[in-house]
Amino acid sequence: EVVRLSLPEEQRVSITTITVGLSTILTCGIRGTLRPPIIWKRNGIILNFLDLEDINDFGEDNSLYITKVTTIHMGNYTCHAYGYEELYQTHILQVNVPPVIRVYPETQAQEPGVSASLKCHAEGIPNPRITWLKNGIDIMPKLSKQLMLLANGSELHISSVRYEDTGAYTCIAKNEVGVDEDISSLFIEDSARKTLANILWREEGLSVGNMFYVFSDDGITVLQPNECEIRRHIRPEERIFTSYEEICPRVEGEGTQSCLWASAVNVRDKYIYVTQPKQNRVMIIDIQTQKVMQSLDVDPLPTKLHYDKSHDQVWLLSWGDMRKLSPTLQVIPEASAGEEQHVIRTPFEGVDDFFIPPTNLIINHVRFGFIFDRSKPAVHKIDLETVTHVNTISFRNYSCAPQTMAYTHLGGYFLVQCRGRRGAAAPQLLIDSVTDAVIGTNGAVSGTPHVSPDGRFLVSADGDGGRIQVQTVTVRGEIKLIYDLQTNIHVSDLTFQPSFTEGNQYYIYATSHLQTDVLFVELSTGKMNVLKNLKDPITSKDWPWSSYNRIVRDSGLFGQYLITPAKDSLFVINGRKNTLRCEVSGIRRGNTVVWVGEV
Repeated sequence: EVVRLSLPEEQRVSITTITVGLSTILTCGIRGTLRPPIIWKRNGIILNFLDLEDINDFGEDNSLYITKVTTIHMGNYTCHAYGYEELYQTHILQVNVPPVIRVYPETQAQEPGVSASLKCHAEGIPNPRITWLKNGIDIMPKLSKQLMLLANGSELHISSVRYEDTGAYTCIAKNEVGVDEDISSLFIEDSARKTLANILWREEGLSVGNMFYVFSDDGITVLQPNECEIRRHIRPEERIFTSYEEICPRVEGEGTQSCLWASAVNVRDKYIYVTQPKQNRVMIIDIQTQKVMQSLDVDPLPTKLHYDKSHDQVWLLSWGDMRKLSPTLQVIPEASAGEEQHVIRTPFEGVDDFFIPPTNLIINHVRFGFIFDRSKPAVHKIDLETVTHVNTISFRNYSCAPQTMAYTHLGGYFLVQCRGRRGAAAPQLLIDSVTDAVIGTNGAVSGTPHVSPDGRFLVSADGDGGRIQVQTVTVRGEIKLIYDLQTNIHVSDLTFQPSFTEGNQYYIYATSHLQTDVLFVELSTGKMNVLKNLKDPITSKDWPWSSYNRIVRDSGLFGQYLITPAKDSLFVINGRKNTLRCEVSGIRRGNTVVWVGEV
């Protein structure tokens, strides 16, 4: 008998939209007598025999079942009858996400006549619409020159506050699949009636939040960017609280007592962990008291830290020696407990670097990380909770030795930068986290990948040539190139600053390995600008710990300041105005910086 198969023209492409957390069934529309079994693919990878946790049951009717859909599942699925690949149906899975919001500040007190801002950051798919209530009543009819909404409602700005502006302001974010709300309270009181607590908090500067911690040769500087004010300076000869050792012990033969730092992380705005590569230890700073609480002895030359929020542990890479011949990966569990910490050595050998995807408003739990050994064309996937090897993803077919990775939860793509060979930049590889398979190259895009906090923008910077390629992930999980920018900035580091004029948009700020300029790009338009003369960066020779010899750090979701170090000073940039705020001199090699938000 002859196999006869058909697929009606109008069914060649089928679109399914599902809300995150629900289950869905994709049914193949190919019909016919003696139809062979149906084969399902995602990004060209056959799913039928993969034994995946969340995609299964190719039962009687050969449908594809996805249990508990997440944003990684968005994208294209195809089905065809086994042996008849030319007749296929495409299923596009779109995933909607209910809004999640954060407001800032939760509460504030202002004197009459000054201006006040209440901010509300909302994420969701589709993009949420933002509305505001004051004491339960819609403020829309009250909008005026004095009371304005900026950036699609992300900011409520009152230009000159009056007593009657006191109230509870509710931000409501709504899209097709849900709603979220939160309250920001505003109190207007004159200086004569300010509460004692308020006076103390204000006048004495007792707030310890909203500061940059800068680790330099001369110790630790706590900087308040708004006033460009040094709030505290912890000197090298100061003592560790528990052991009474000096913070940066004097090295024989060196004239001045100085510090050497490599990497630092913020642990839940409670502690900062920072590595001292020459002392073979990690120091723990208590943010509330601004004191160095304890030090932990670790394997030689600790150079990189990462805080894994989902499991409250700090991951730590030690090189062993400057030639990285005996590296070790260690874990400090229960990092936010801050008491009597200990270090666990992991069983992984020859680790050259590691990558743990970041969390964001929508993705608050990360299960897996990756370790790589630059001499091998592969990455190893590890379970962060059990600290065990899950599987190995090989890049042998692409002869790619991995250098850096980035991740977007939209479509579940990992971007891998390969080491360039003989001066030629190798294209990035894409891994699909649903199947853990390499699905090819990221078009012709090369360079170091960076992903915006919401996962929507992929920015790849070529540190040698100055080319910056900007891609976006569509609601259908497709990666599209939107800008290919040619600059003369040899990019060292890059960060994202939420836009102050449009909701759900970003600017990027990029520093240079070699030049004194900082590049600014508005991602909604591709418009570029340069902040000039921010002095020479620290040389690569003076910064052996990473390829980022001039970092740039932002100040979180609601911050408007960024910081970048030069050789002997620090620059604070006002990201709202795209201008230089100030230079803080006398800070040498301050290339390890941590932002501390509301405490």
